[in-house]
Amino acid sequence: AAAEAMRRILIDHYREKVALKRGGGRDRLPLDFVEVPVEVGSLDLEALDLALERFAVVDPRAHEVVRLRYFLGMTVEQTAEVLEISPRTVKNDWRAARLWLKRFMESRDE
Repeated sequence: AAAEAMRRILIDHYREKVALKRGGGRDRLPLDFVEVPVEVGSLDLEALDLALERFAVVDPRAHEVVRLRYFLGMTVEQTAEVLEISPRTVKNDWRAARLWLKRFMESRDE
């Protein structure tokens, strides 16, 4: 539940940021007061959200591994304990999930 809540918070924050990017609700400031953020990546969180929803249908256990590791920051061992599976299974699910999500995201870019 906590992983799902964190995913929703990140998606909502991203959507708000994208909406504000177009100037919604912002006051204009002189350039002297503007801080330029460092771009840390161009991850499309809405596409990631869609990919995760689809992946949940394809492989529910690996989807849980992604939620626990990515959104809650759990280690392999912590994830294995929560899901009552071996650390090796967590590693395999994590590897398969990342590959599936990467391919899904790349197919959307084409």
